[in-house]
Amino acid sequence: MENKMEWWKQTSIYQIYPWSFQDSNGDGIGDLPGILGRLDEIQELGVETIWFSPFYRSPGEDFGYDISDYTAIDPRFGTMADCDKLIKEIHKRKMKIVLDMVMNHTSDKHPWFLESKSSKENPKRDFYIWRKGSKKKPNNWISMVGTSGWNYDETTDESYYSNFLSFQPDLNYRNPKVKKTMFGVLDFWLSKGVDGFRLDIFNSIYKDESFRDNPSSLRFFPTPDNHDEAFFQKKLYNLNLPESFQFAKEVRKHISKYKQKPFLIGEVSGSDSVLKSFLGEKADGLSLVFQFELIHFKYQAKFFKDLLEKNEKEFPTPLTPTYVLGNHDQRRFIDRLGGDVKKAKILSAFQFLARGIPVVYYGDEIGRKEGRISNFFGKDPIAKMNRFVPLFLSNLLEIYINRDNCRLPMLWDETDGAGFSKGKPWLPVGKFKPSESVKVQKTVEDSLWNHYRQLFHLRKSSRILKEGSIKTKTTNHVDLLCFERILGKKVVTVFLNFGENQIEELLPKGSQLLYQFGGVEVKGERIYLKEHSGFVFET
Repeated sequence: MENKMEWWKQTSIYQIYPWSFQDSNGDGIGDLPGILGRLDEIQELGVETIWFSPFYRSPGEDFGYDISDYTAIDPRFGTMADCDKLIKEIHKRKMKIVLDMVMNHTSDKHPWFLESKSSKENPKRDFYIWRKGSKKKPNNWISMVGTSGWNYDETTDESYYSNFLSFQPDLNYRNPKVKKTMFGVLDFWLSKGVDGFRLDIFNSIYKDESFRDNPSSLRFFPTPDNHDEAFFQKKLYNLNLPESFQFAKEVRKHISKYKQKPFLIGEVSGSDSVLKSFLGEKADGLSLVFQFELIHFKYQAKFFKDLLEKNEKEFPTPLTPTYVLGNHDQRRFIDRLGGDVKKAKILSAFQFLARGIPVVYYGDEIGRKEGRISNFFGKDPIAKMNRFVPLFLSNLLEIYINRDNCRLPMLWDETDGAGFSKGKPWLPVGKFKPSESVKVQKTVEDSLWNHYRQLFHLRKSSRILKEGSIKTKTTNHVDLLCFERILGKKVVTVFLNFGENQIEELLPKGSQLLYQFGGVEVKGERIYLKEHSGFVFET
């Protein structure tokens, strides 16, 4: 049977945060040559697609998400020659490469913005969003970090808009020249062979043309999957506009001419209806969107059963769900589990075996833990804005303020520097046990790293898991999640025990074991699943 499904509907994604992955020159900052030196290990893990957080030229105030040149490599990370080699070597290993593309805003040090702010009449003035207003803001729009989105600039006595941090002015996509210029940026990277883009805060691309005030809301705290209502405001006019849905289709159409069949995965937030609008009525918008339900999961079989059924109802084929346990903006998922590796194995198994795309954040495969850097000493600009908020309080309220703590250097070996750098790392490695490193976990058969390796390779080798439909099954055990992956007459069945007690189930005759973990016994036609264990078989 010929596989006609698009490659990106079948892949697995591994996110690398370049600052923290591998330093090659001893300056304490991860870089492209360092990543090149680790490609064999990434391939050994079984990764199919690597997503890189930004390594473009940047002042680094938001660690790469404030870009000052979209077509240059920041010297911290290496050269364009290093980048070209990285693309070549990734493809040589039969993997794909996805770049983080920040289309919504630039750095305020970008030459475009420096020209734009220099006067009211210059070729780049309308590249950004300017309005009259100083002490009295042009309207009531609140940014995604809870401050006014308007920033007064005395040079021209006007304010520019930024939907994230003040040094990240938003581009004006109502100016056709901006759109043309940014399409040129995409072309630059696609011509180098890049296989797709992760689009940063893509739901913020367009703002209301009339600059109407947003209505009020009773809700203060945003959640990872919903910034639409936050800081006592319903963001009706500065997030998720219909023009942004349409622009998704334009970007998709523009990149479709490239032979590598690139894809787009968008960082957007909102209801399922909003997410589907970005994907397009005919699946002609963004290829994928991040779905963040697993950022605030309940460790219960019912939660995951309900999530599967909801996603199959709201995102049926040809749409493809995504399953994200963590990223560079969220608390490490192992910490959300209280450090329980057994539970981490259950969640990662769900992530890889369900219909959809698993997205793995570097270090999750070894159970990399959160740091304990206080907000006061944080390098993260959001931490600096809230430096007098105690870390324990922000954790108690589940407000993630200091993103430094999920961005600590990778633990490669048991040495003091964890094999990350021979110099002083840009963020502290922190305390860790040798058993938490990649080097040691590779030698332990039931380690978390080997569990991830099994899952990456199982998914990569199984057409049923890549292409098959999914169906949840009702069981007699409240702690047991059971679902089937179906392709033609072949079925893969998954049992995941979320509970603290052993569960007994029947095993159909002729079943072929694909993978088991956590302590499972098979006696004749019966399976005995110990607490937090899993069993995968094909019939």
